[in-house]
Amino acid sequence: MAVISLIWSASQLVTAQSVIPARRPTGSSGYALPLAGHWNTGETPEGFTPKYQMRLLADGRHILPWFQMPSLDASTKNPYWIDYYEPAIRNAARLRLPISFIGTQWEIWLSSNKEYLELPLAENPNVVSPAGQLQHVVSPFGGVSAWHAVGKRWTQTAWIKRLQEIYPDPPYVLFISNNEHPKLEWPQVETDARYLSLHGKGRDDDFKRQVTSEGWIERYRALQEGLRDGLADEPWQRRARFLAYNAVGPSHFARWEGWKEYSLYVPGRIDPWALAWGGGSAPYYVFNWSATTDFTVHSPQIEAMNWVFMHEEARRLNPEFIFELSTWDGHEPEAANDKWKYYQQLGQQFSPERYAGYIKFGLWLMRPPLVREFRAYRASVSDFEKYFAPVLSAVDRIYRNALLREFWQKGQLVPNRAAVHPYQVDVPREYQTVDRWYLLNTSLDPPRPWRLNTALPVFSLALVQGQAPRRKWLVYAHAPLYAQAEVSVTIPDYRPVTIQAPIEGAFFLVDERRGQVTELK
Repeated sequence: MAVISLIWSASQLVTAQSVIPARRPTGSSGYALPLAGHWNTGETPEGFTPKYQMRLLADGRHILPWFQMPSLDASTKNPYWIDYYEPAIRNAARLRLPISFIGTQWEIWLSSNKEYLELPLAENPNVVSPAGQLQHVVSPFGGVSAWHAVGKRWTQTAWIKRLQEIYPDPPYVLFISNNEHPKLEWPQVETDARYLSLHGKGRDDDFKRQVTSEGWIERYRALQEGLRDGLADEPWQRRARFLAYNAVGPSHFARWEGWKEYSLYVPGRIDPWALAWGGGSAPYYVFNWSATTDFTVHSPQIEAMNWVFMHEEARRLNPEFIFELSTWDGHEPEAANDKWKYYQQLGQQFSPERYAGYIKFGLWLMRPPLVREFRAYRASVSDFEKYFAPVLSAVDRIYRNALLREFWQKGQLVPNRAAVHPYQVDVPREYQTVDRWYLLNTSLDPPRPWRLNTALPVFSLALVQGQAPRRKWLVYAHAPLYAQAEVSVTIPDYRPVTIQAPIEGAFFLVDERRGQVTELK
């Protein structure tokens, strides 16, 4: 599948690159240059609407246009939806832009619609207890055909048909599932009558995770086959890709003794989702419901390092798997556990500059083809554009700066083998020697061993190109709490270099042959 990275200035469209987004560098192109997106689809006029997105494109911003997935009953005669979809889709068609649709969890209808809830035991997609009690929770051991049927239903809607008429040949179309519908968890498989009839009681945990995984692979493939079959036009069928939020592997890998309980690990495979979905949107989130922060060991920056080996495994299982990154700062203004309130209690402020430093670390650690910011569906541009701006700027800068572009596409992430990842509990044998630690040692590091709540003054990483003695490194560093005017950062297999680490982050070119360290402006 080809991704087209696009620069649109006024009335001119320039095709900048055509590469395969799912793959690591295997040829001259390297990594796909990134695009920006959002989870807020502008359901309210104050939000991140298609009209707002068209203005971004007119300003030369590098985005992948995103739209609300049409609901099953939305009328093509409704003026609201006509205004929402048609001008932007026509513009996308004129410019041959790729497009994306943000959906709910499409399987939700399996657990809420009478048509599926009342299916007999063998065909019912939901959990049914040995006593015959139905739960509104999908099961990996339930009927499969309903998954295909409900998928087809979502793409046979009047609006999806209409959009295919308006734009019959997009370069590609992404459909993204919110993927938060209740699912039967593997520790509870014995509560489902179909599991018991197949496997009985008393199986070990690896077996339960294995059969649960295989069940999800079959059912989510059926869901996507239905979604694809419901599309009316062959180009849409061929170019559609289906992604799911958090279908990327457990970033909490090895953090505590019970990590496997919240994973589908089986020996030889960390996760089944690369076989179940066409891609995943990784939650690089400062969750407000957990103790994670952006300045401690228990942070998205540290946990995301686990995704590096997981994504490598995913692409071995599915070479076309698309890994995108979702970002969030944990801000829910009305929630008691709002992360900003927590920071305020610590005497801190989560500024757009701090968010920018955090975003760029995750972006350059994973180098995804798309980074998608999250805000709630009622969030307004007036309130939150200043937090989307760092995402846009981080992406746009890569296009503007030839050196950043070169390192993005062809640089190699540098592991720090002088230390180990702090998450080391119950690491499976096959993963005990994989690289999981990319944080560079600095002169400001606290004494080890580190605890989850250990504060880290500086987060830094490096990418390298070339061979000794003519290597070049791109070093990135950010300091979440206080700008560090002078910090020594050790580049593995080279030497320490002195750089600055501002709150918003900074890039430095280290040239081995010249012995120079230069900040990128």
